[in-house]
Amino acid sequence: MRIGRVLVSAEQIQHRLAAMGAEITADYRGKDLLLVAVLKGAFMVMADLSRHIGLPVDMDFMAVSSYGESTRTSGVVRIIKDLDREISGRHVLIVEDIIDSGLTLQYLRRNLEVRRPASLEIAALLLKTGIQMVPVQVRYVGFEIPADFVIGYGLDHLGKYRNLPYVAVMEEGEEGASPLPS
Repeated sequence: MRIGRVLVSAEQIQHRLAAMGAEITADYRGKDLLLVAVLKGAFMVMADLSRHIGLPVDMDFMAVSSYGESTRTSGVVRIIKDLDREISGRHVLIVEDIIDSGLTLQYLRRNLEVRRPASLEIAALLLKTGIQMVPVQVRYVGFEIPADFVIGYGLDHLGKYRNLPYVAVMEEGEEGASPLPS
């Protein structure tokens, strides 16, 4: 596998996160907002997005798995790390790096809804088009992308490439054929 074409540049990501942050600021003014990042991929999205939100926000993290070492979701979701904070009565914004089948997010949403938050919405940097197996309502979307397997900006292949400042397609070929950022 190797790094292929860049789908979303570092500049495009930061510009869109700034716009999303402004929308979130307007929508949640005067509310107790808790950002919940889905680890590991969304940590970069949440870090940069939160800097564009002009409100005091609280943050927490969950870790779920539906991929294992595959490039396709298994459809079986496991919670590896649950929230540390109580969400009852709070406005919760799930921050995701990417949504593809929607199965993991559907499971996560059901799990959090029973905890009775005041509201529960989703912000995702990337939404793969045309492959959702379940309907997904995402309030804030960064970019719609094709169904390619992508890496970078928190997204990995076998634990690597999360550090790329952009999102690129992972292609068949010799690993290392494309340079990493210096």
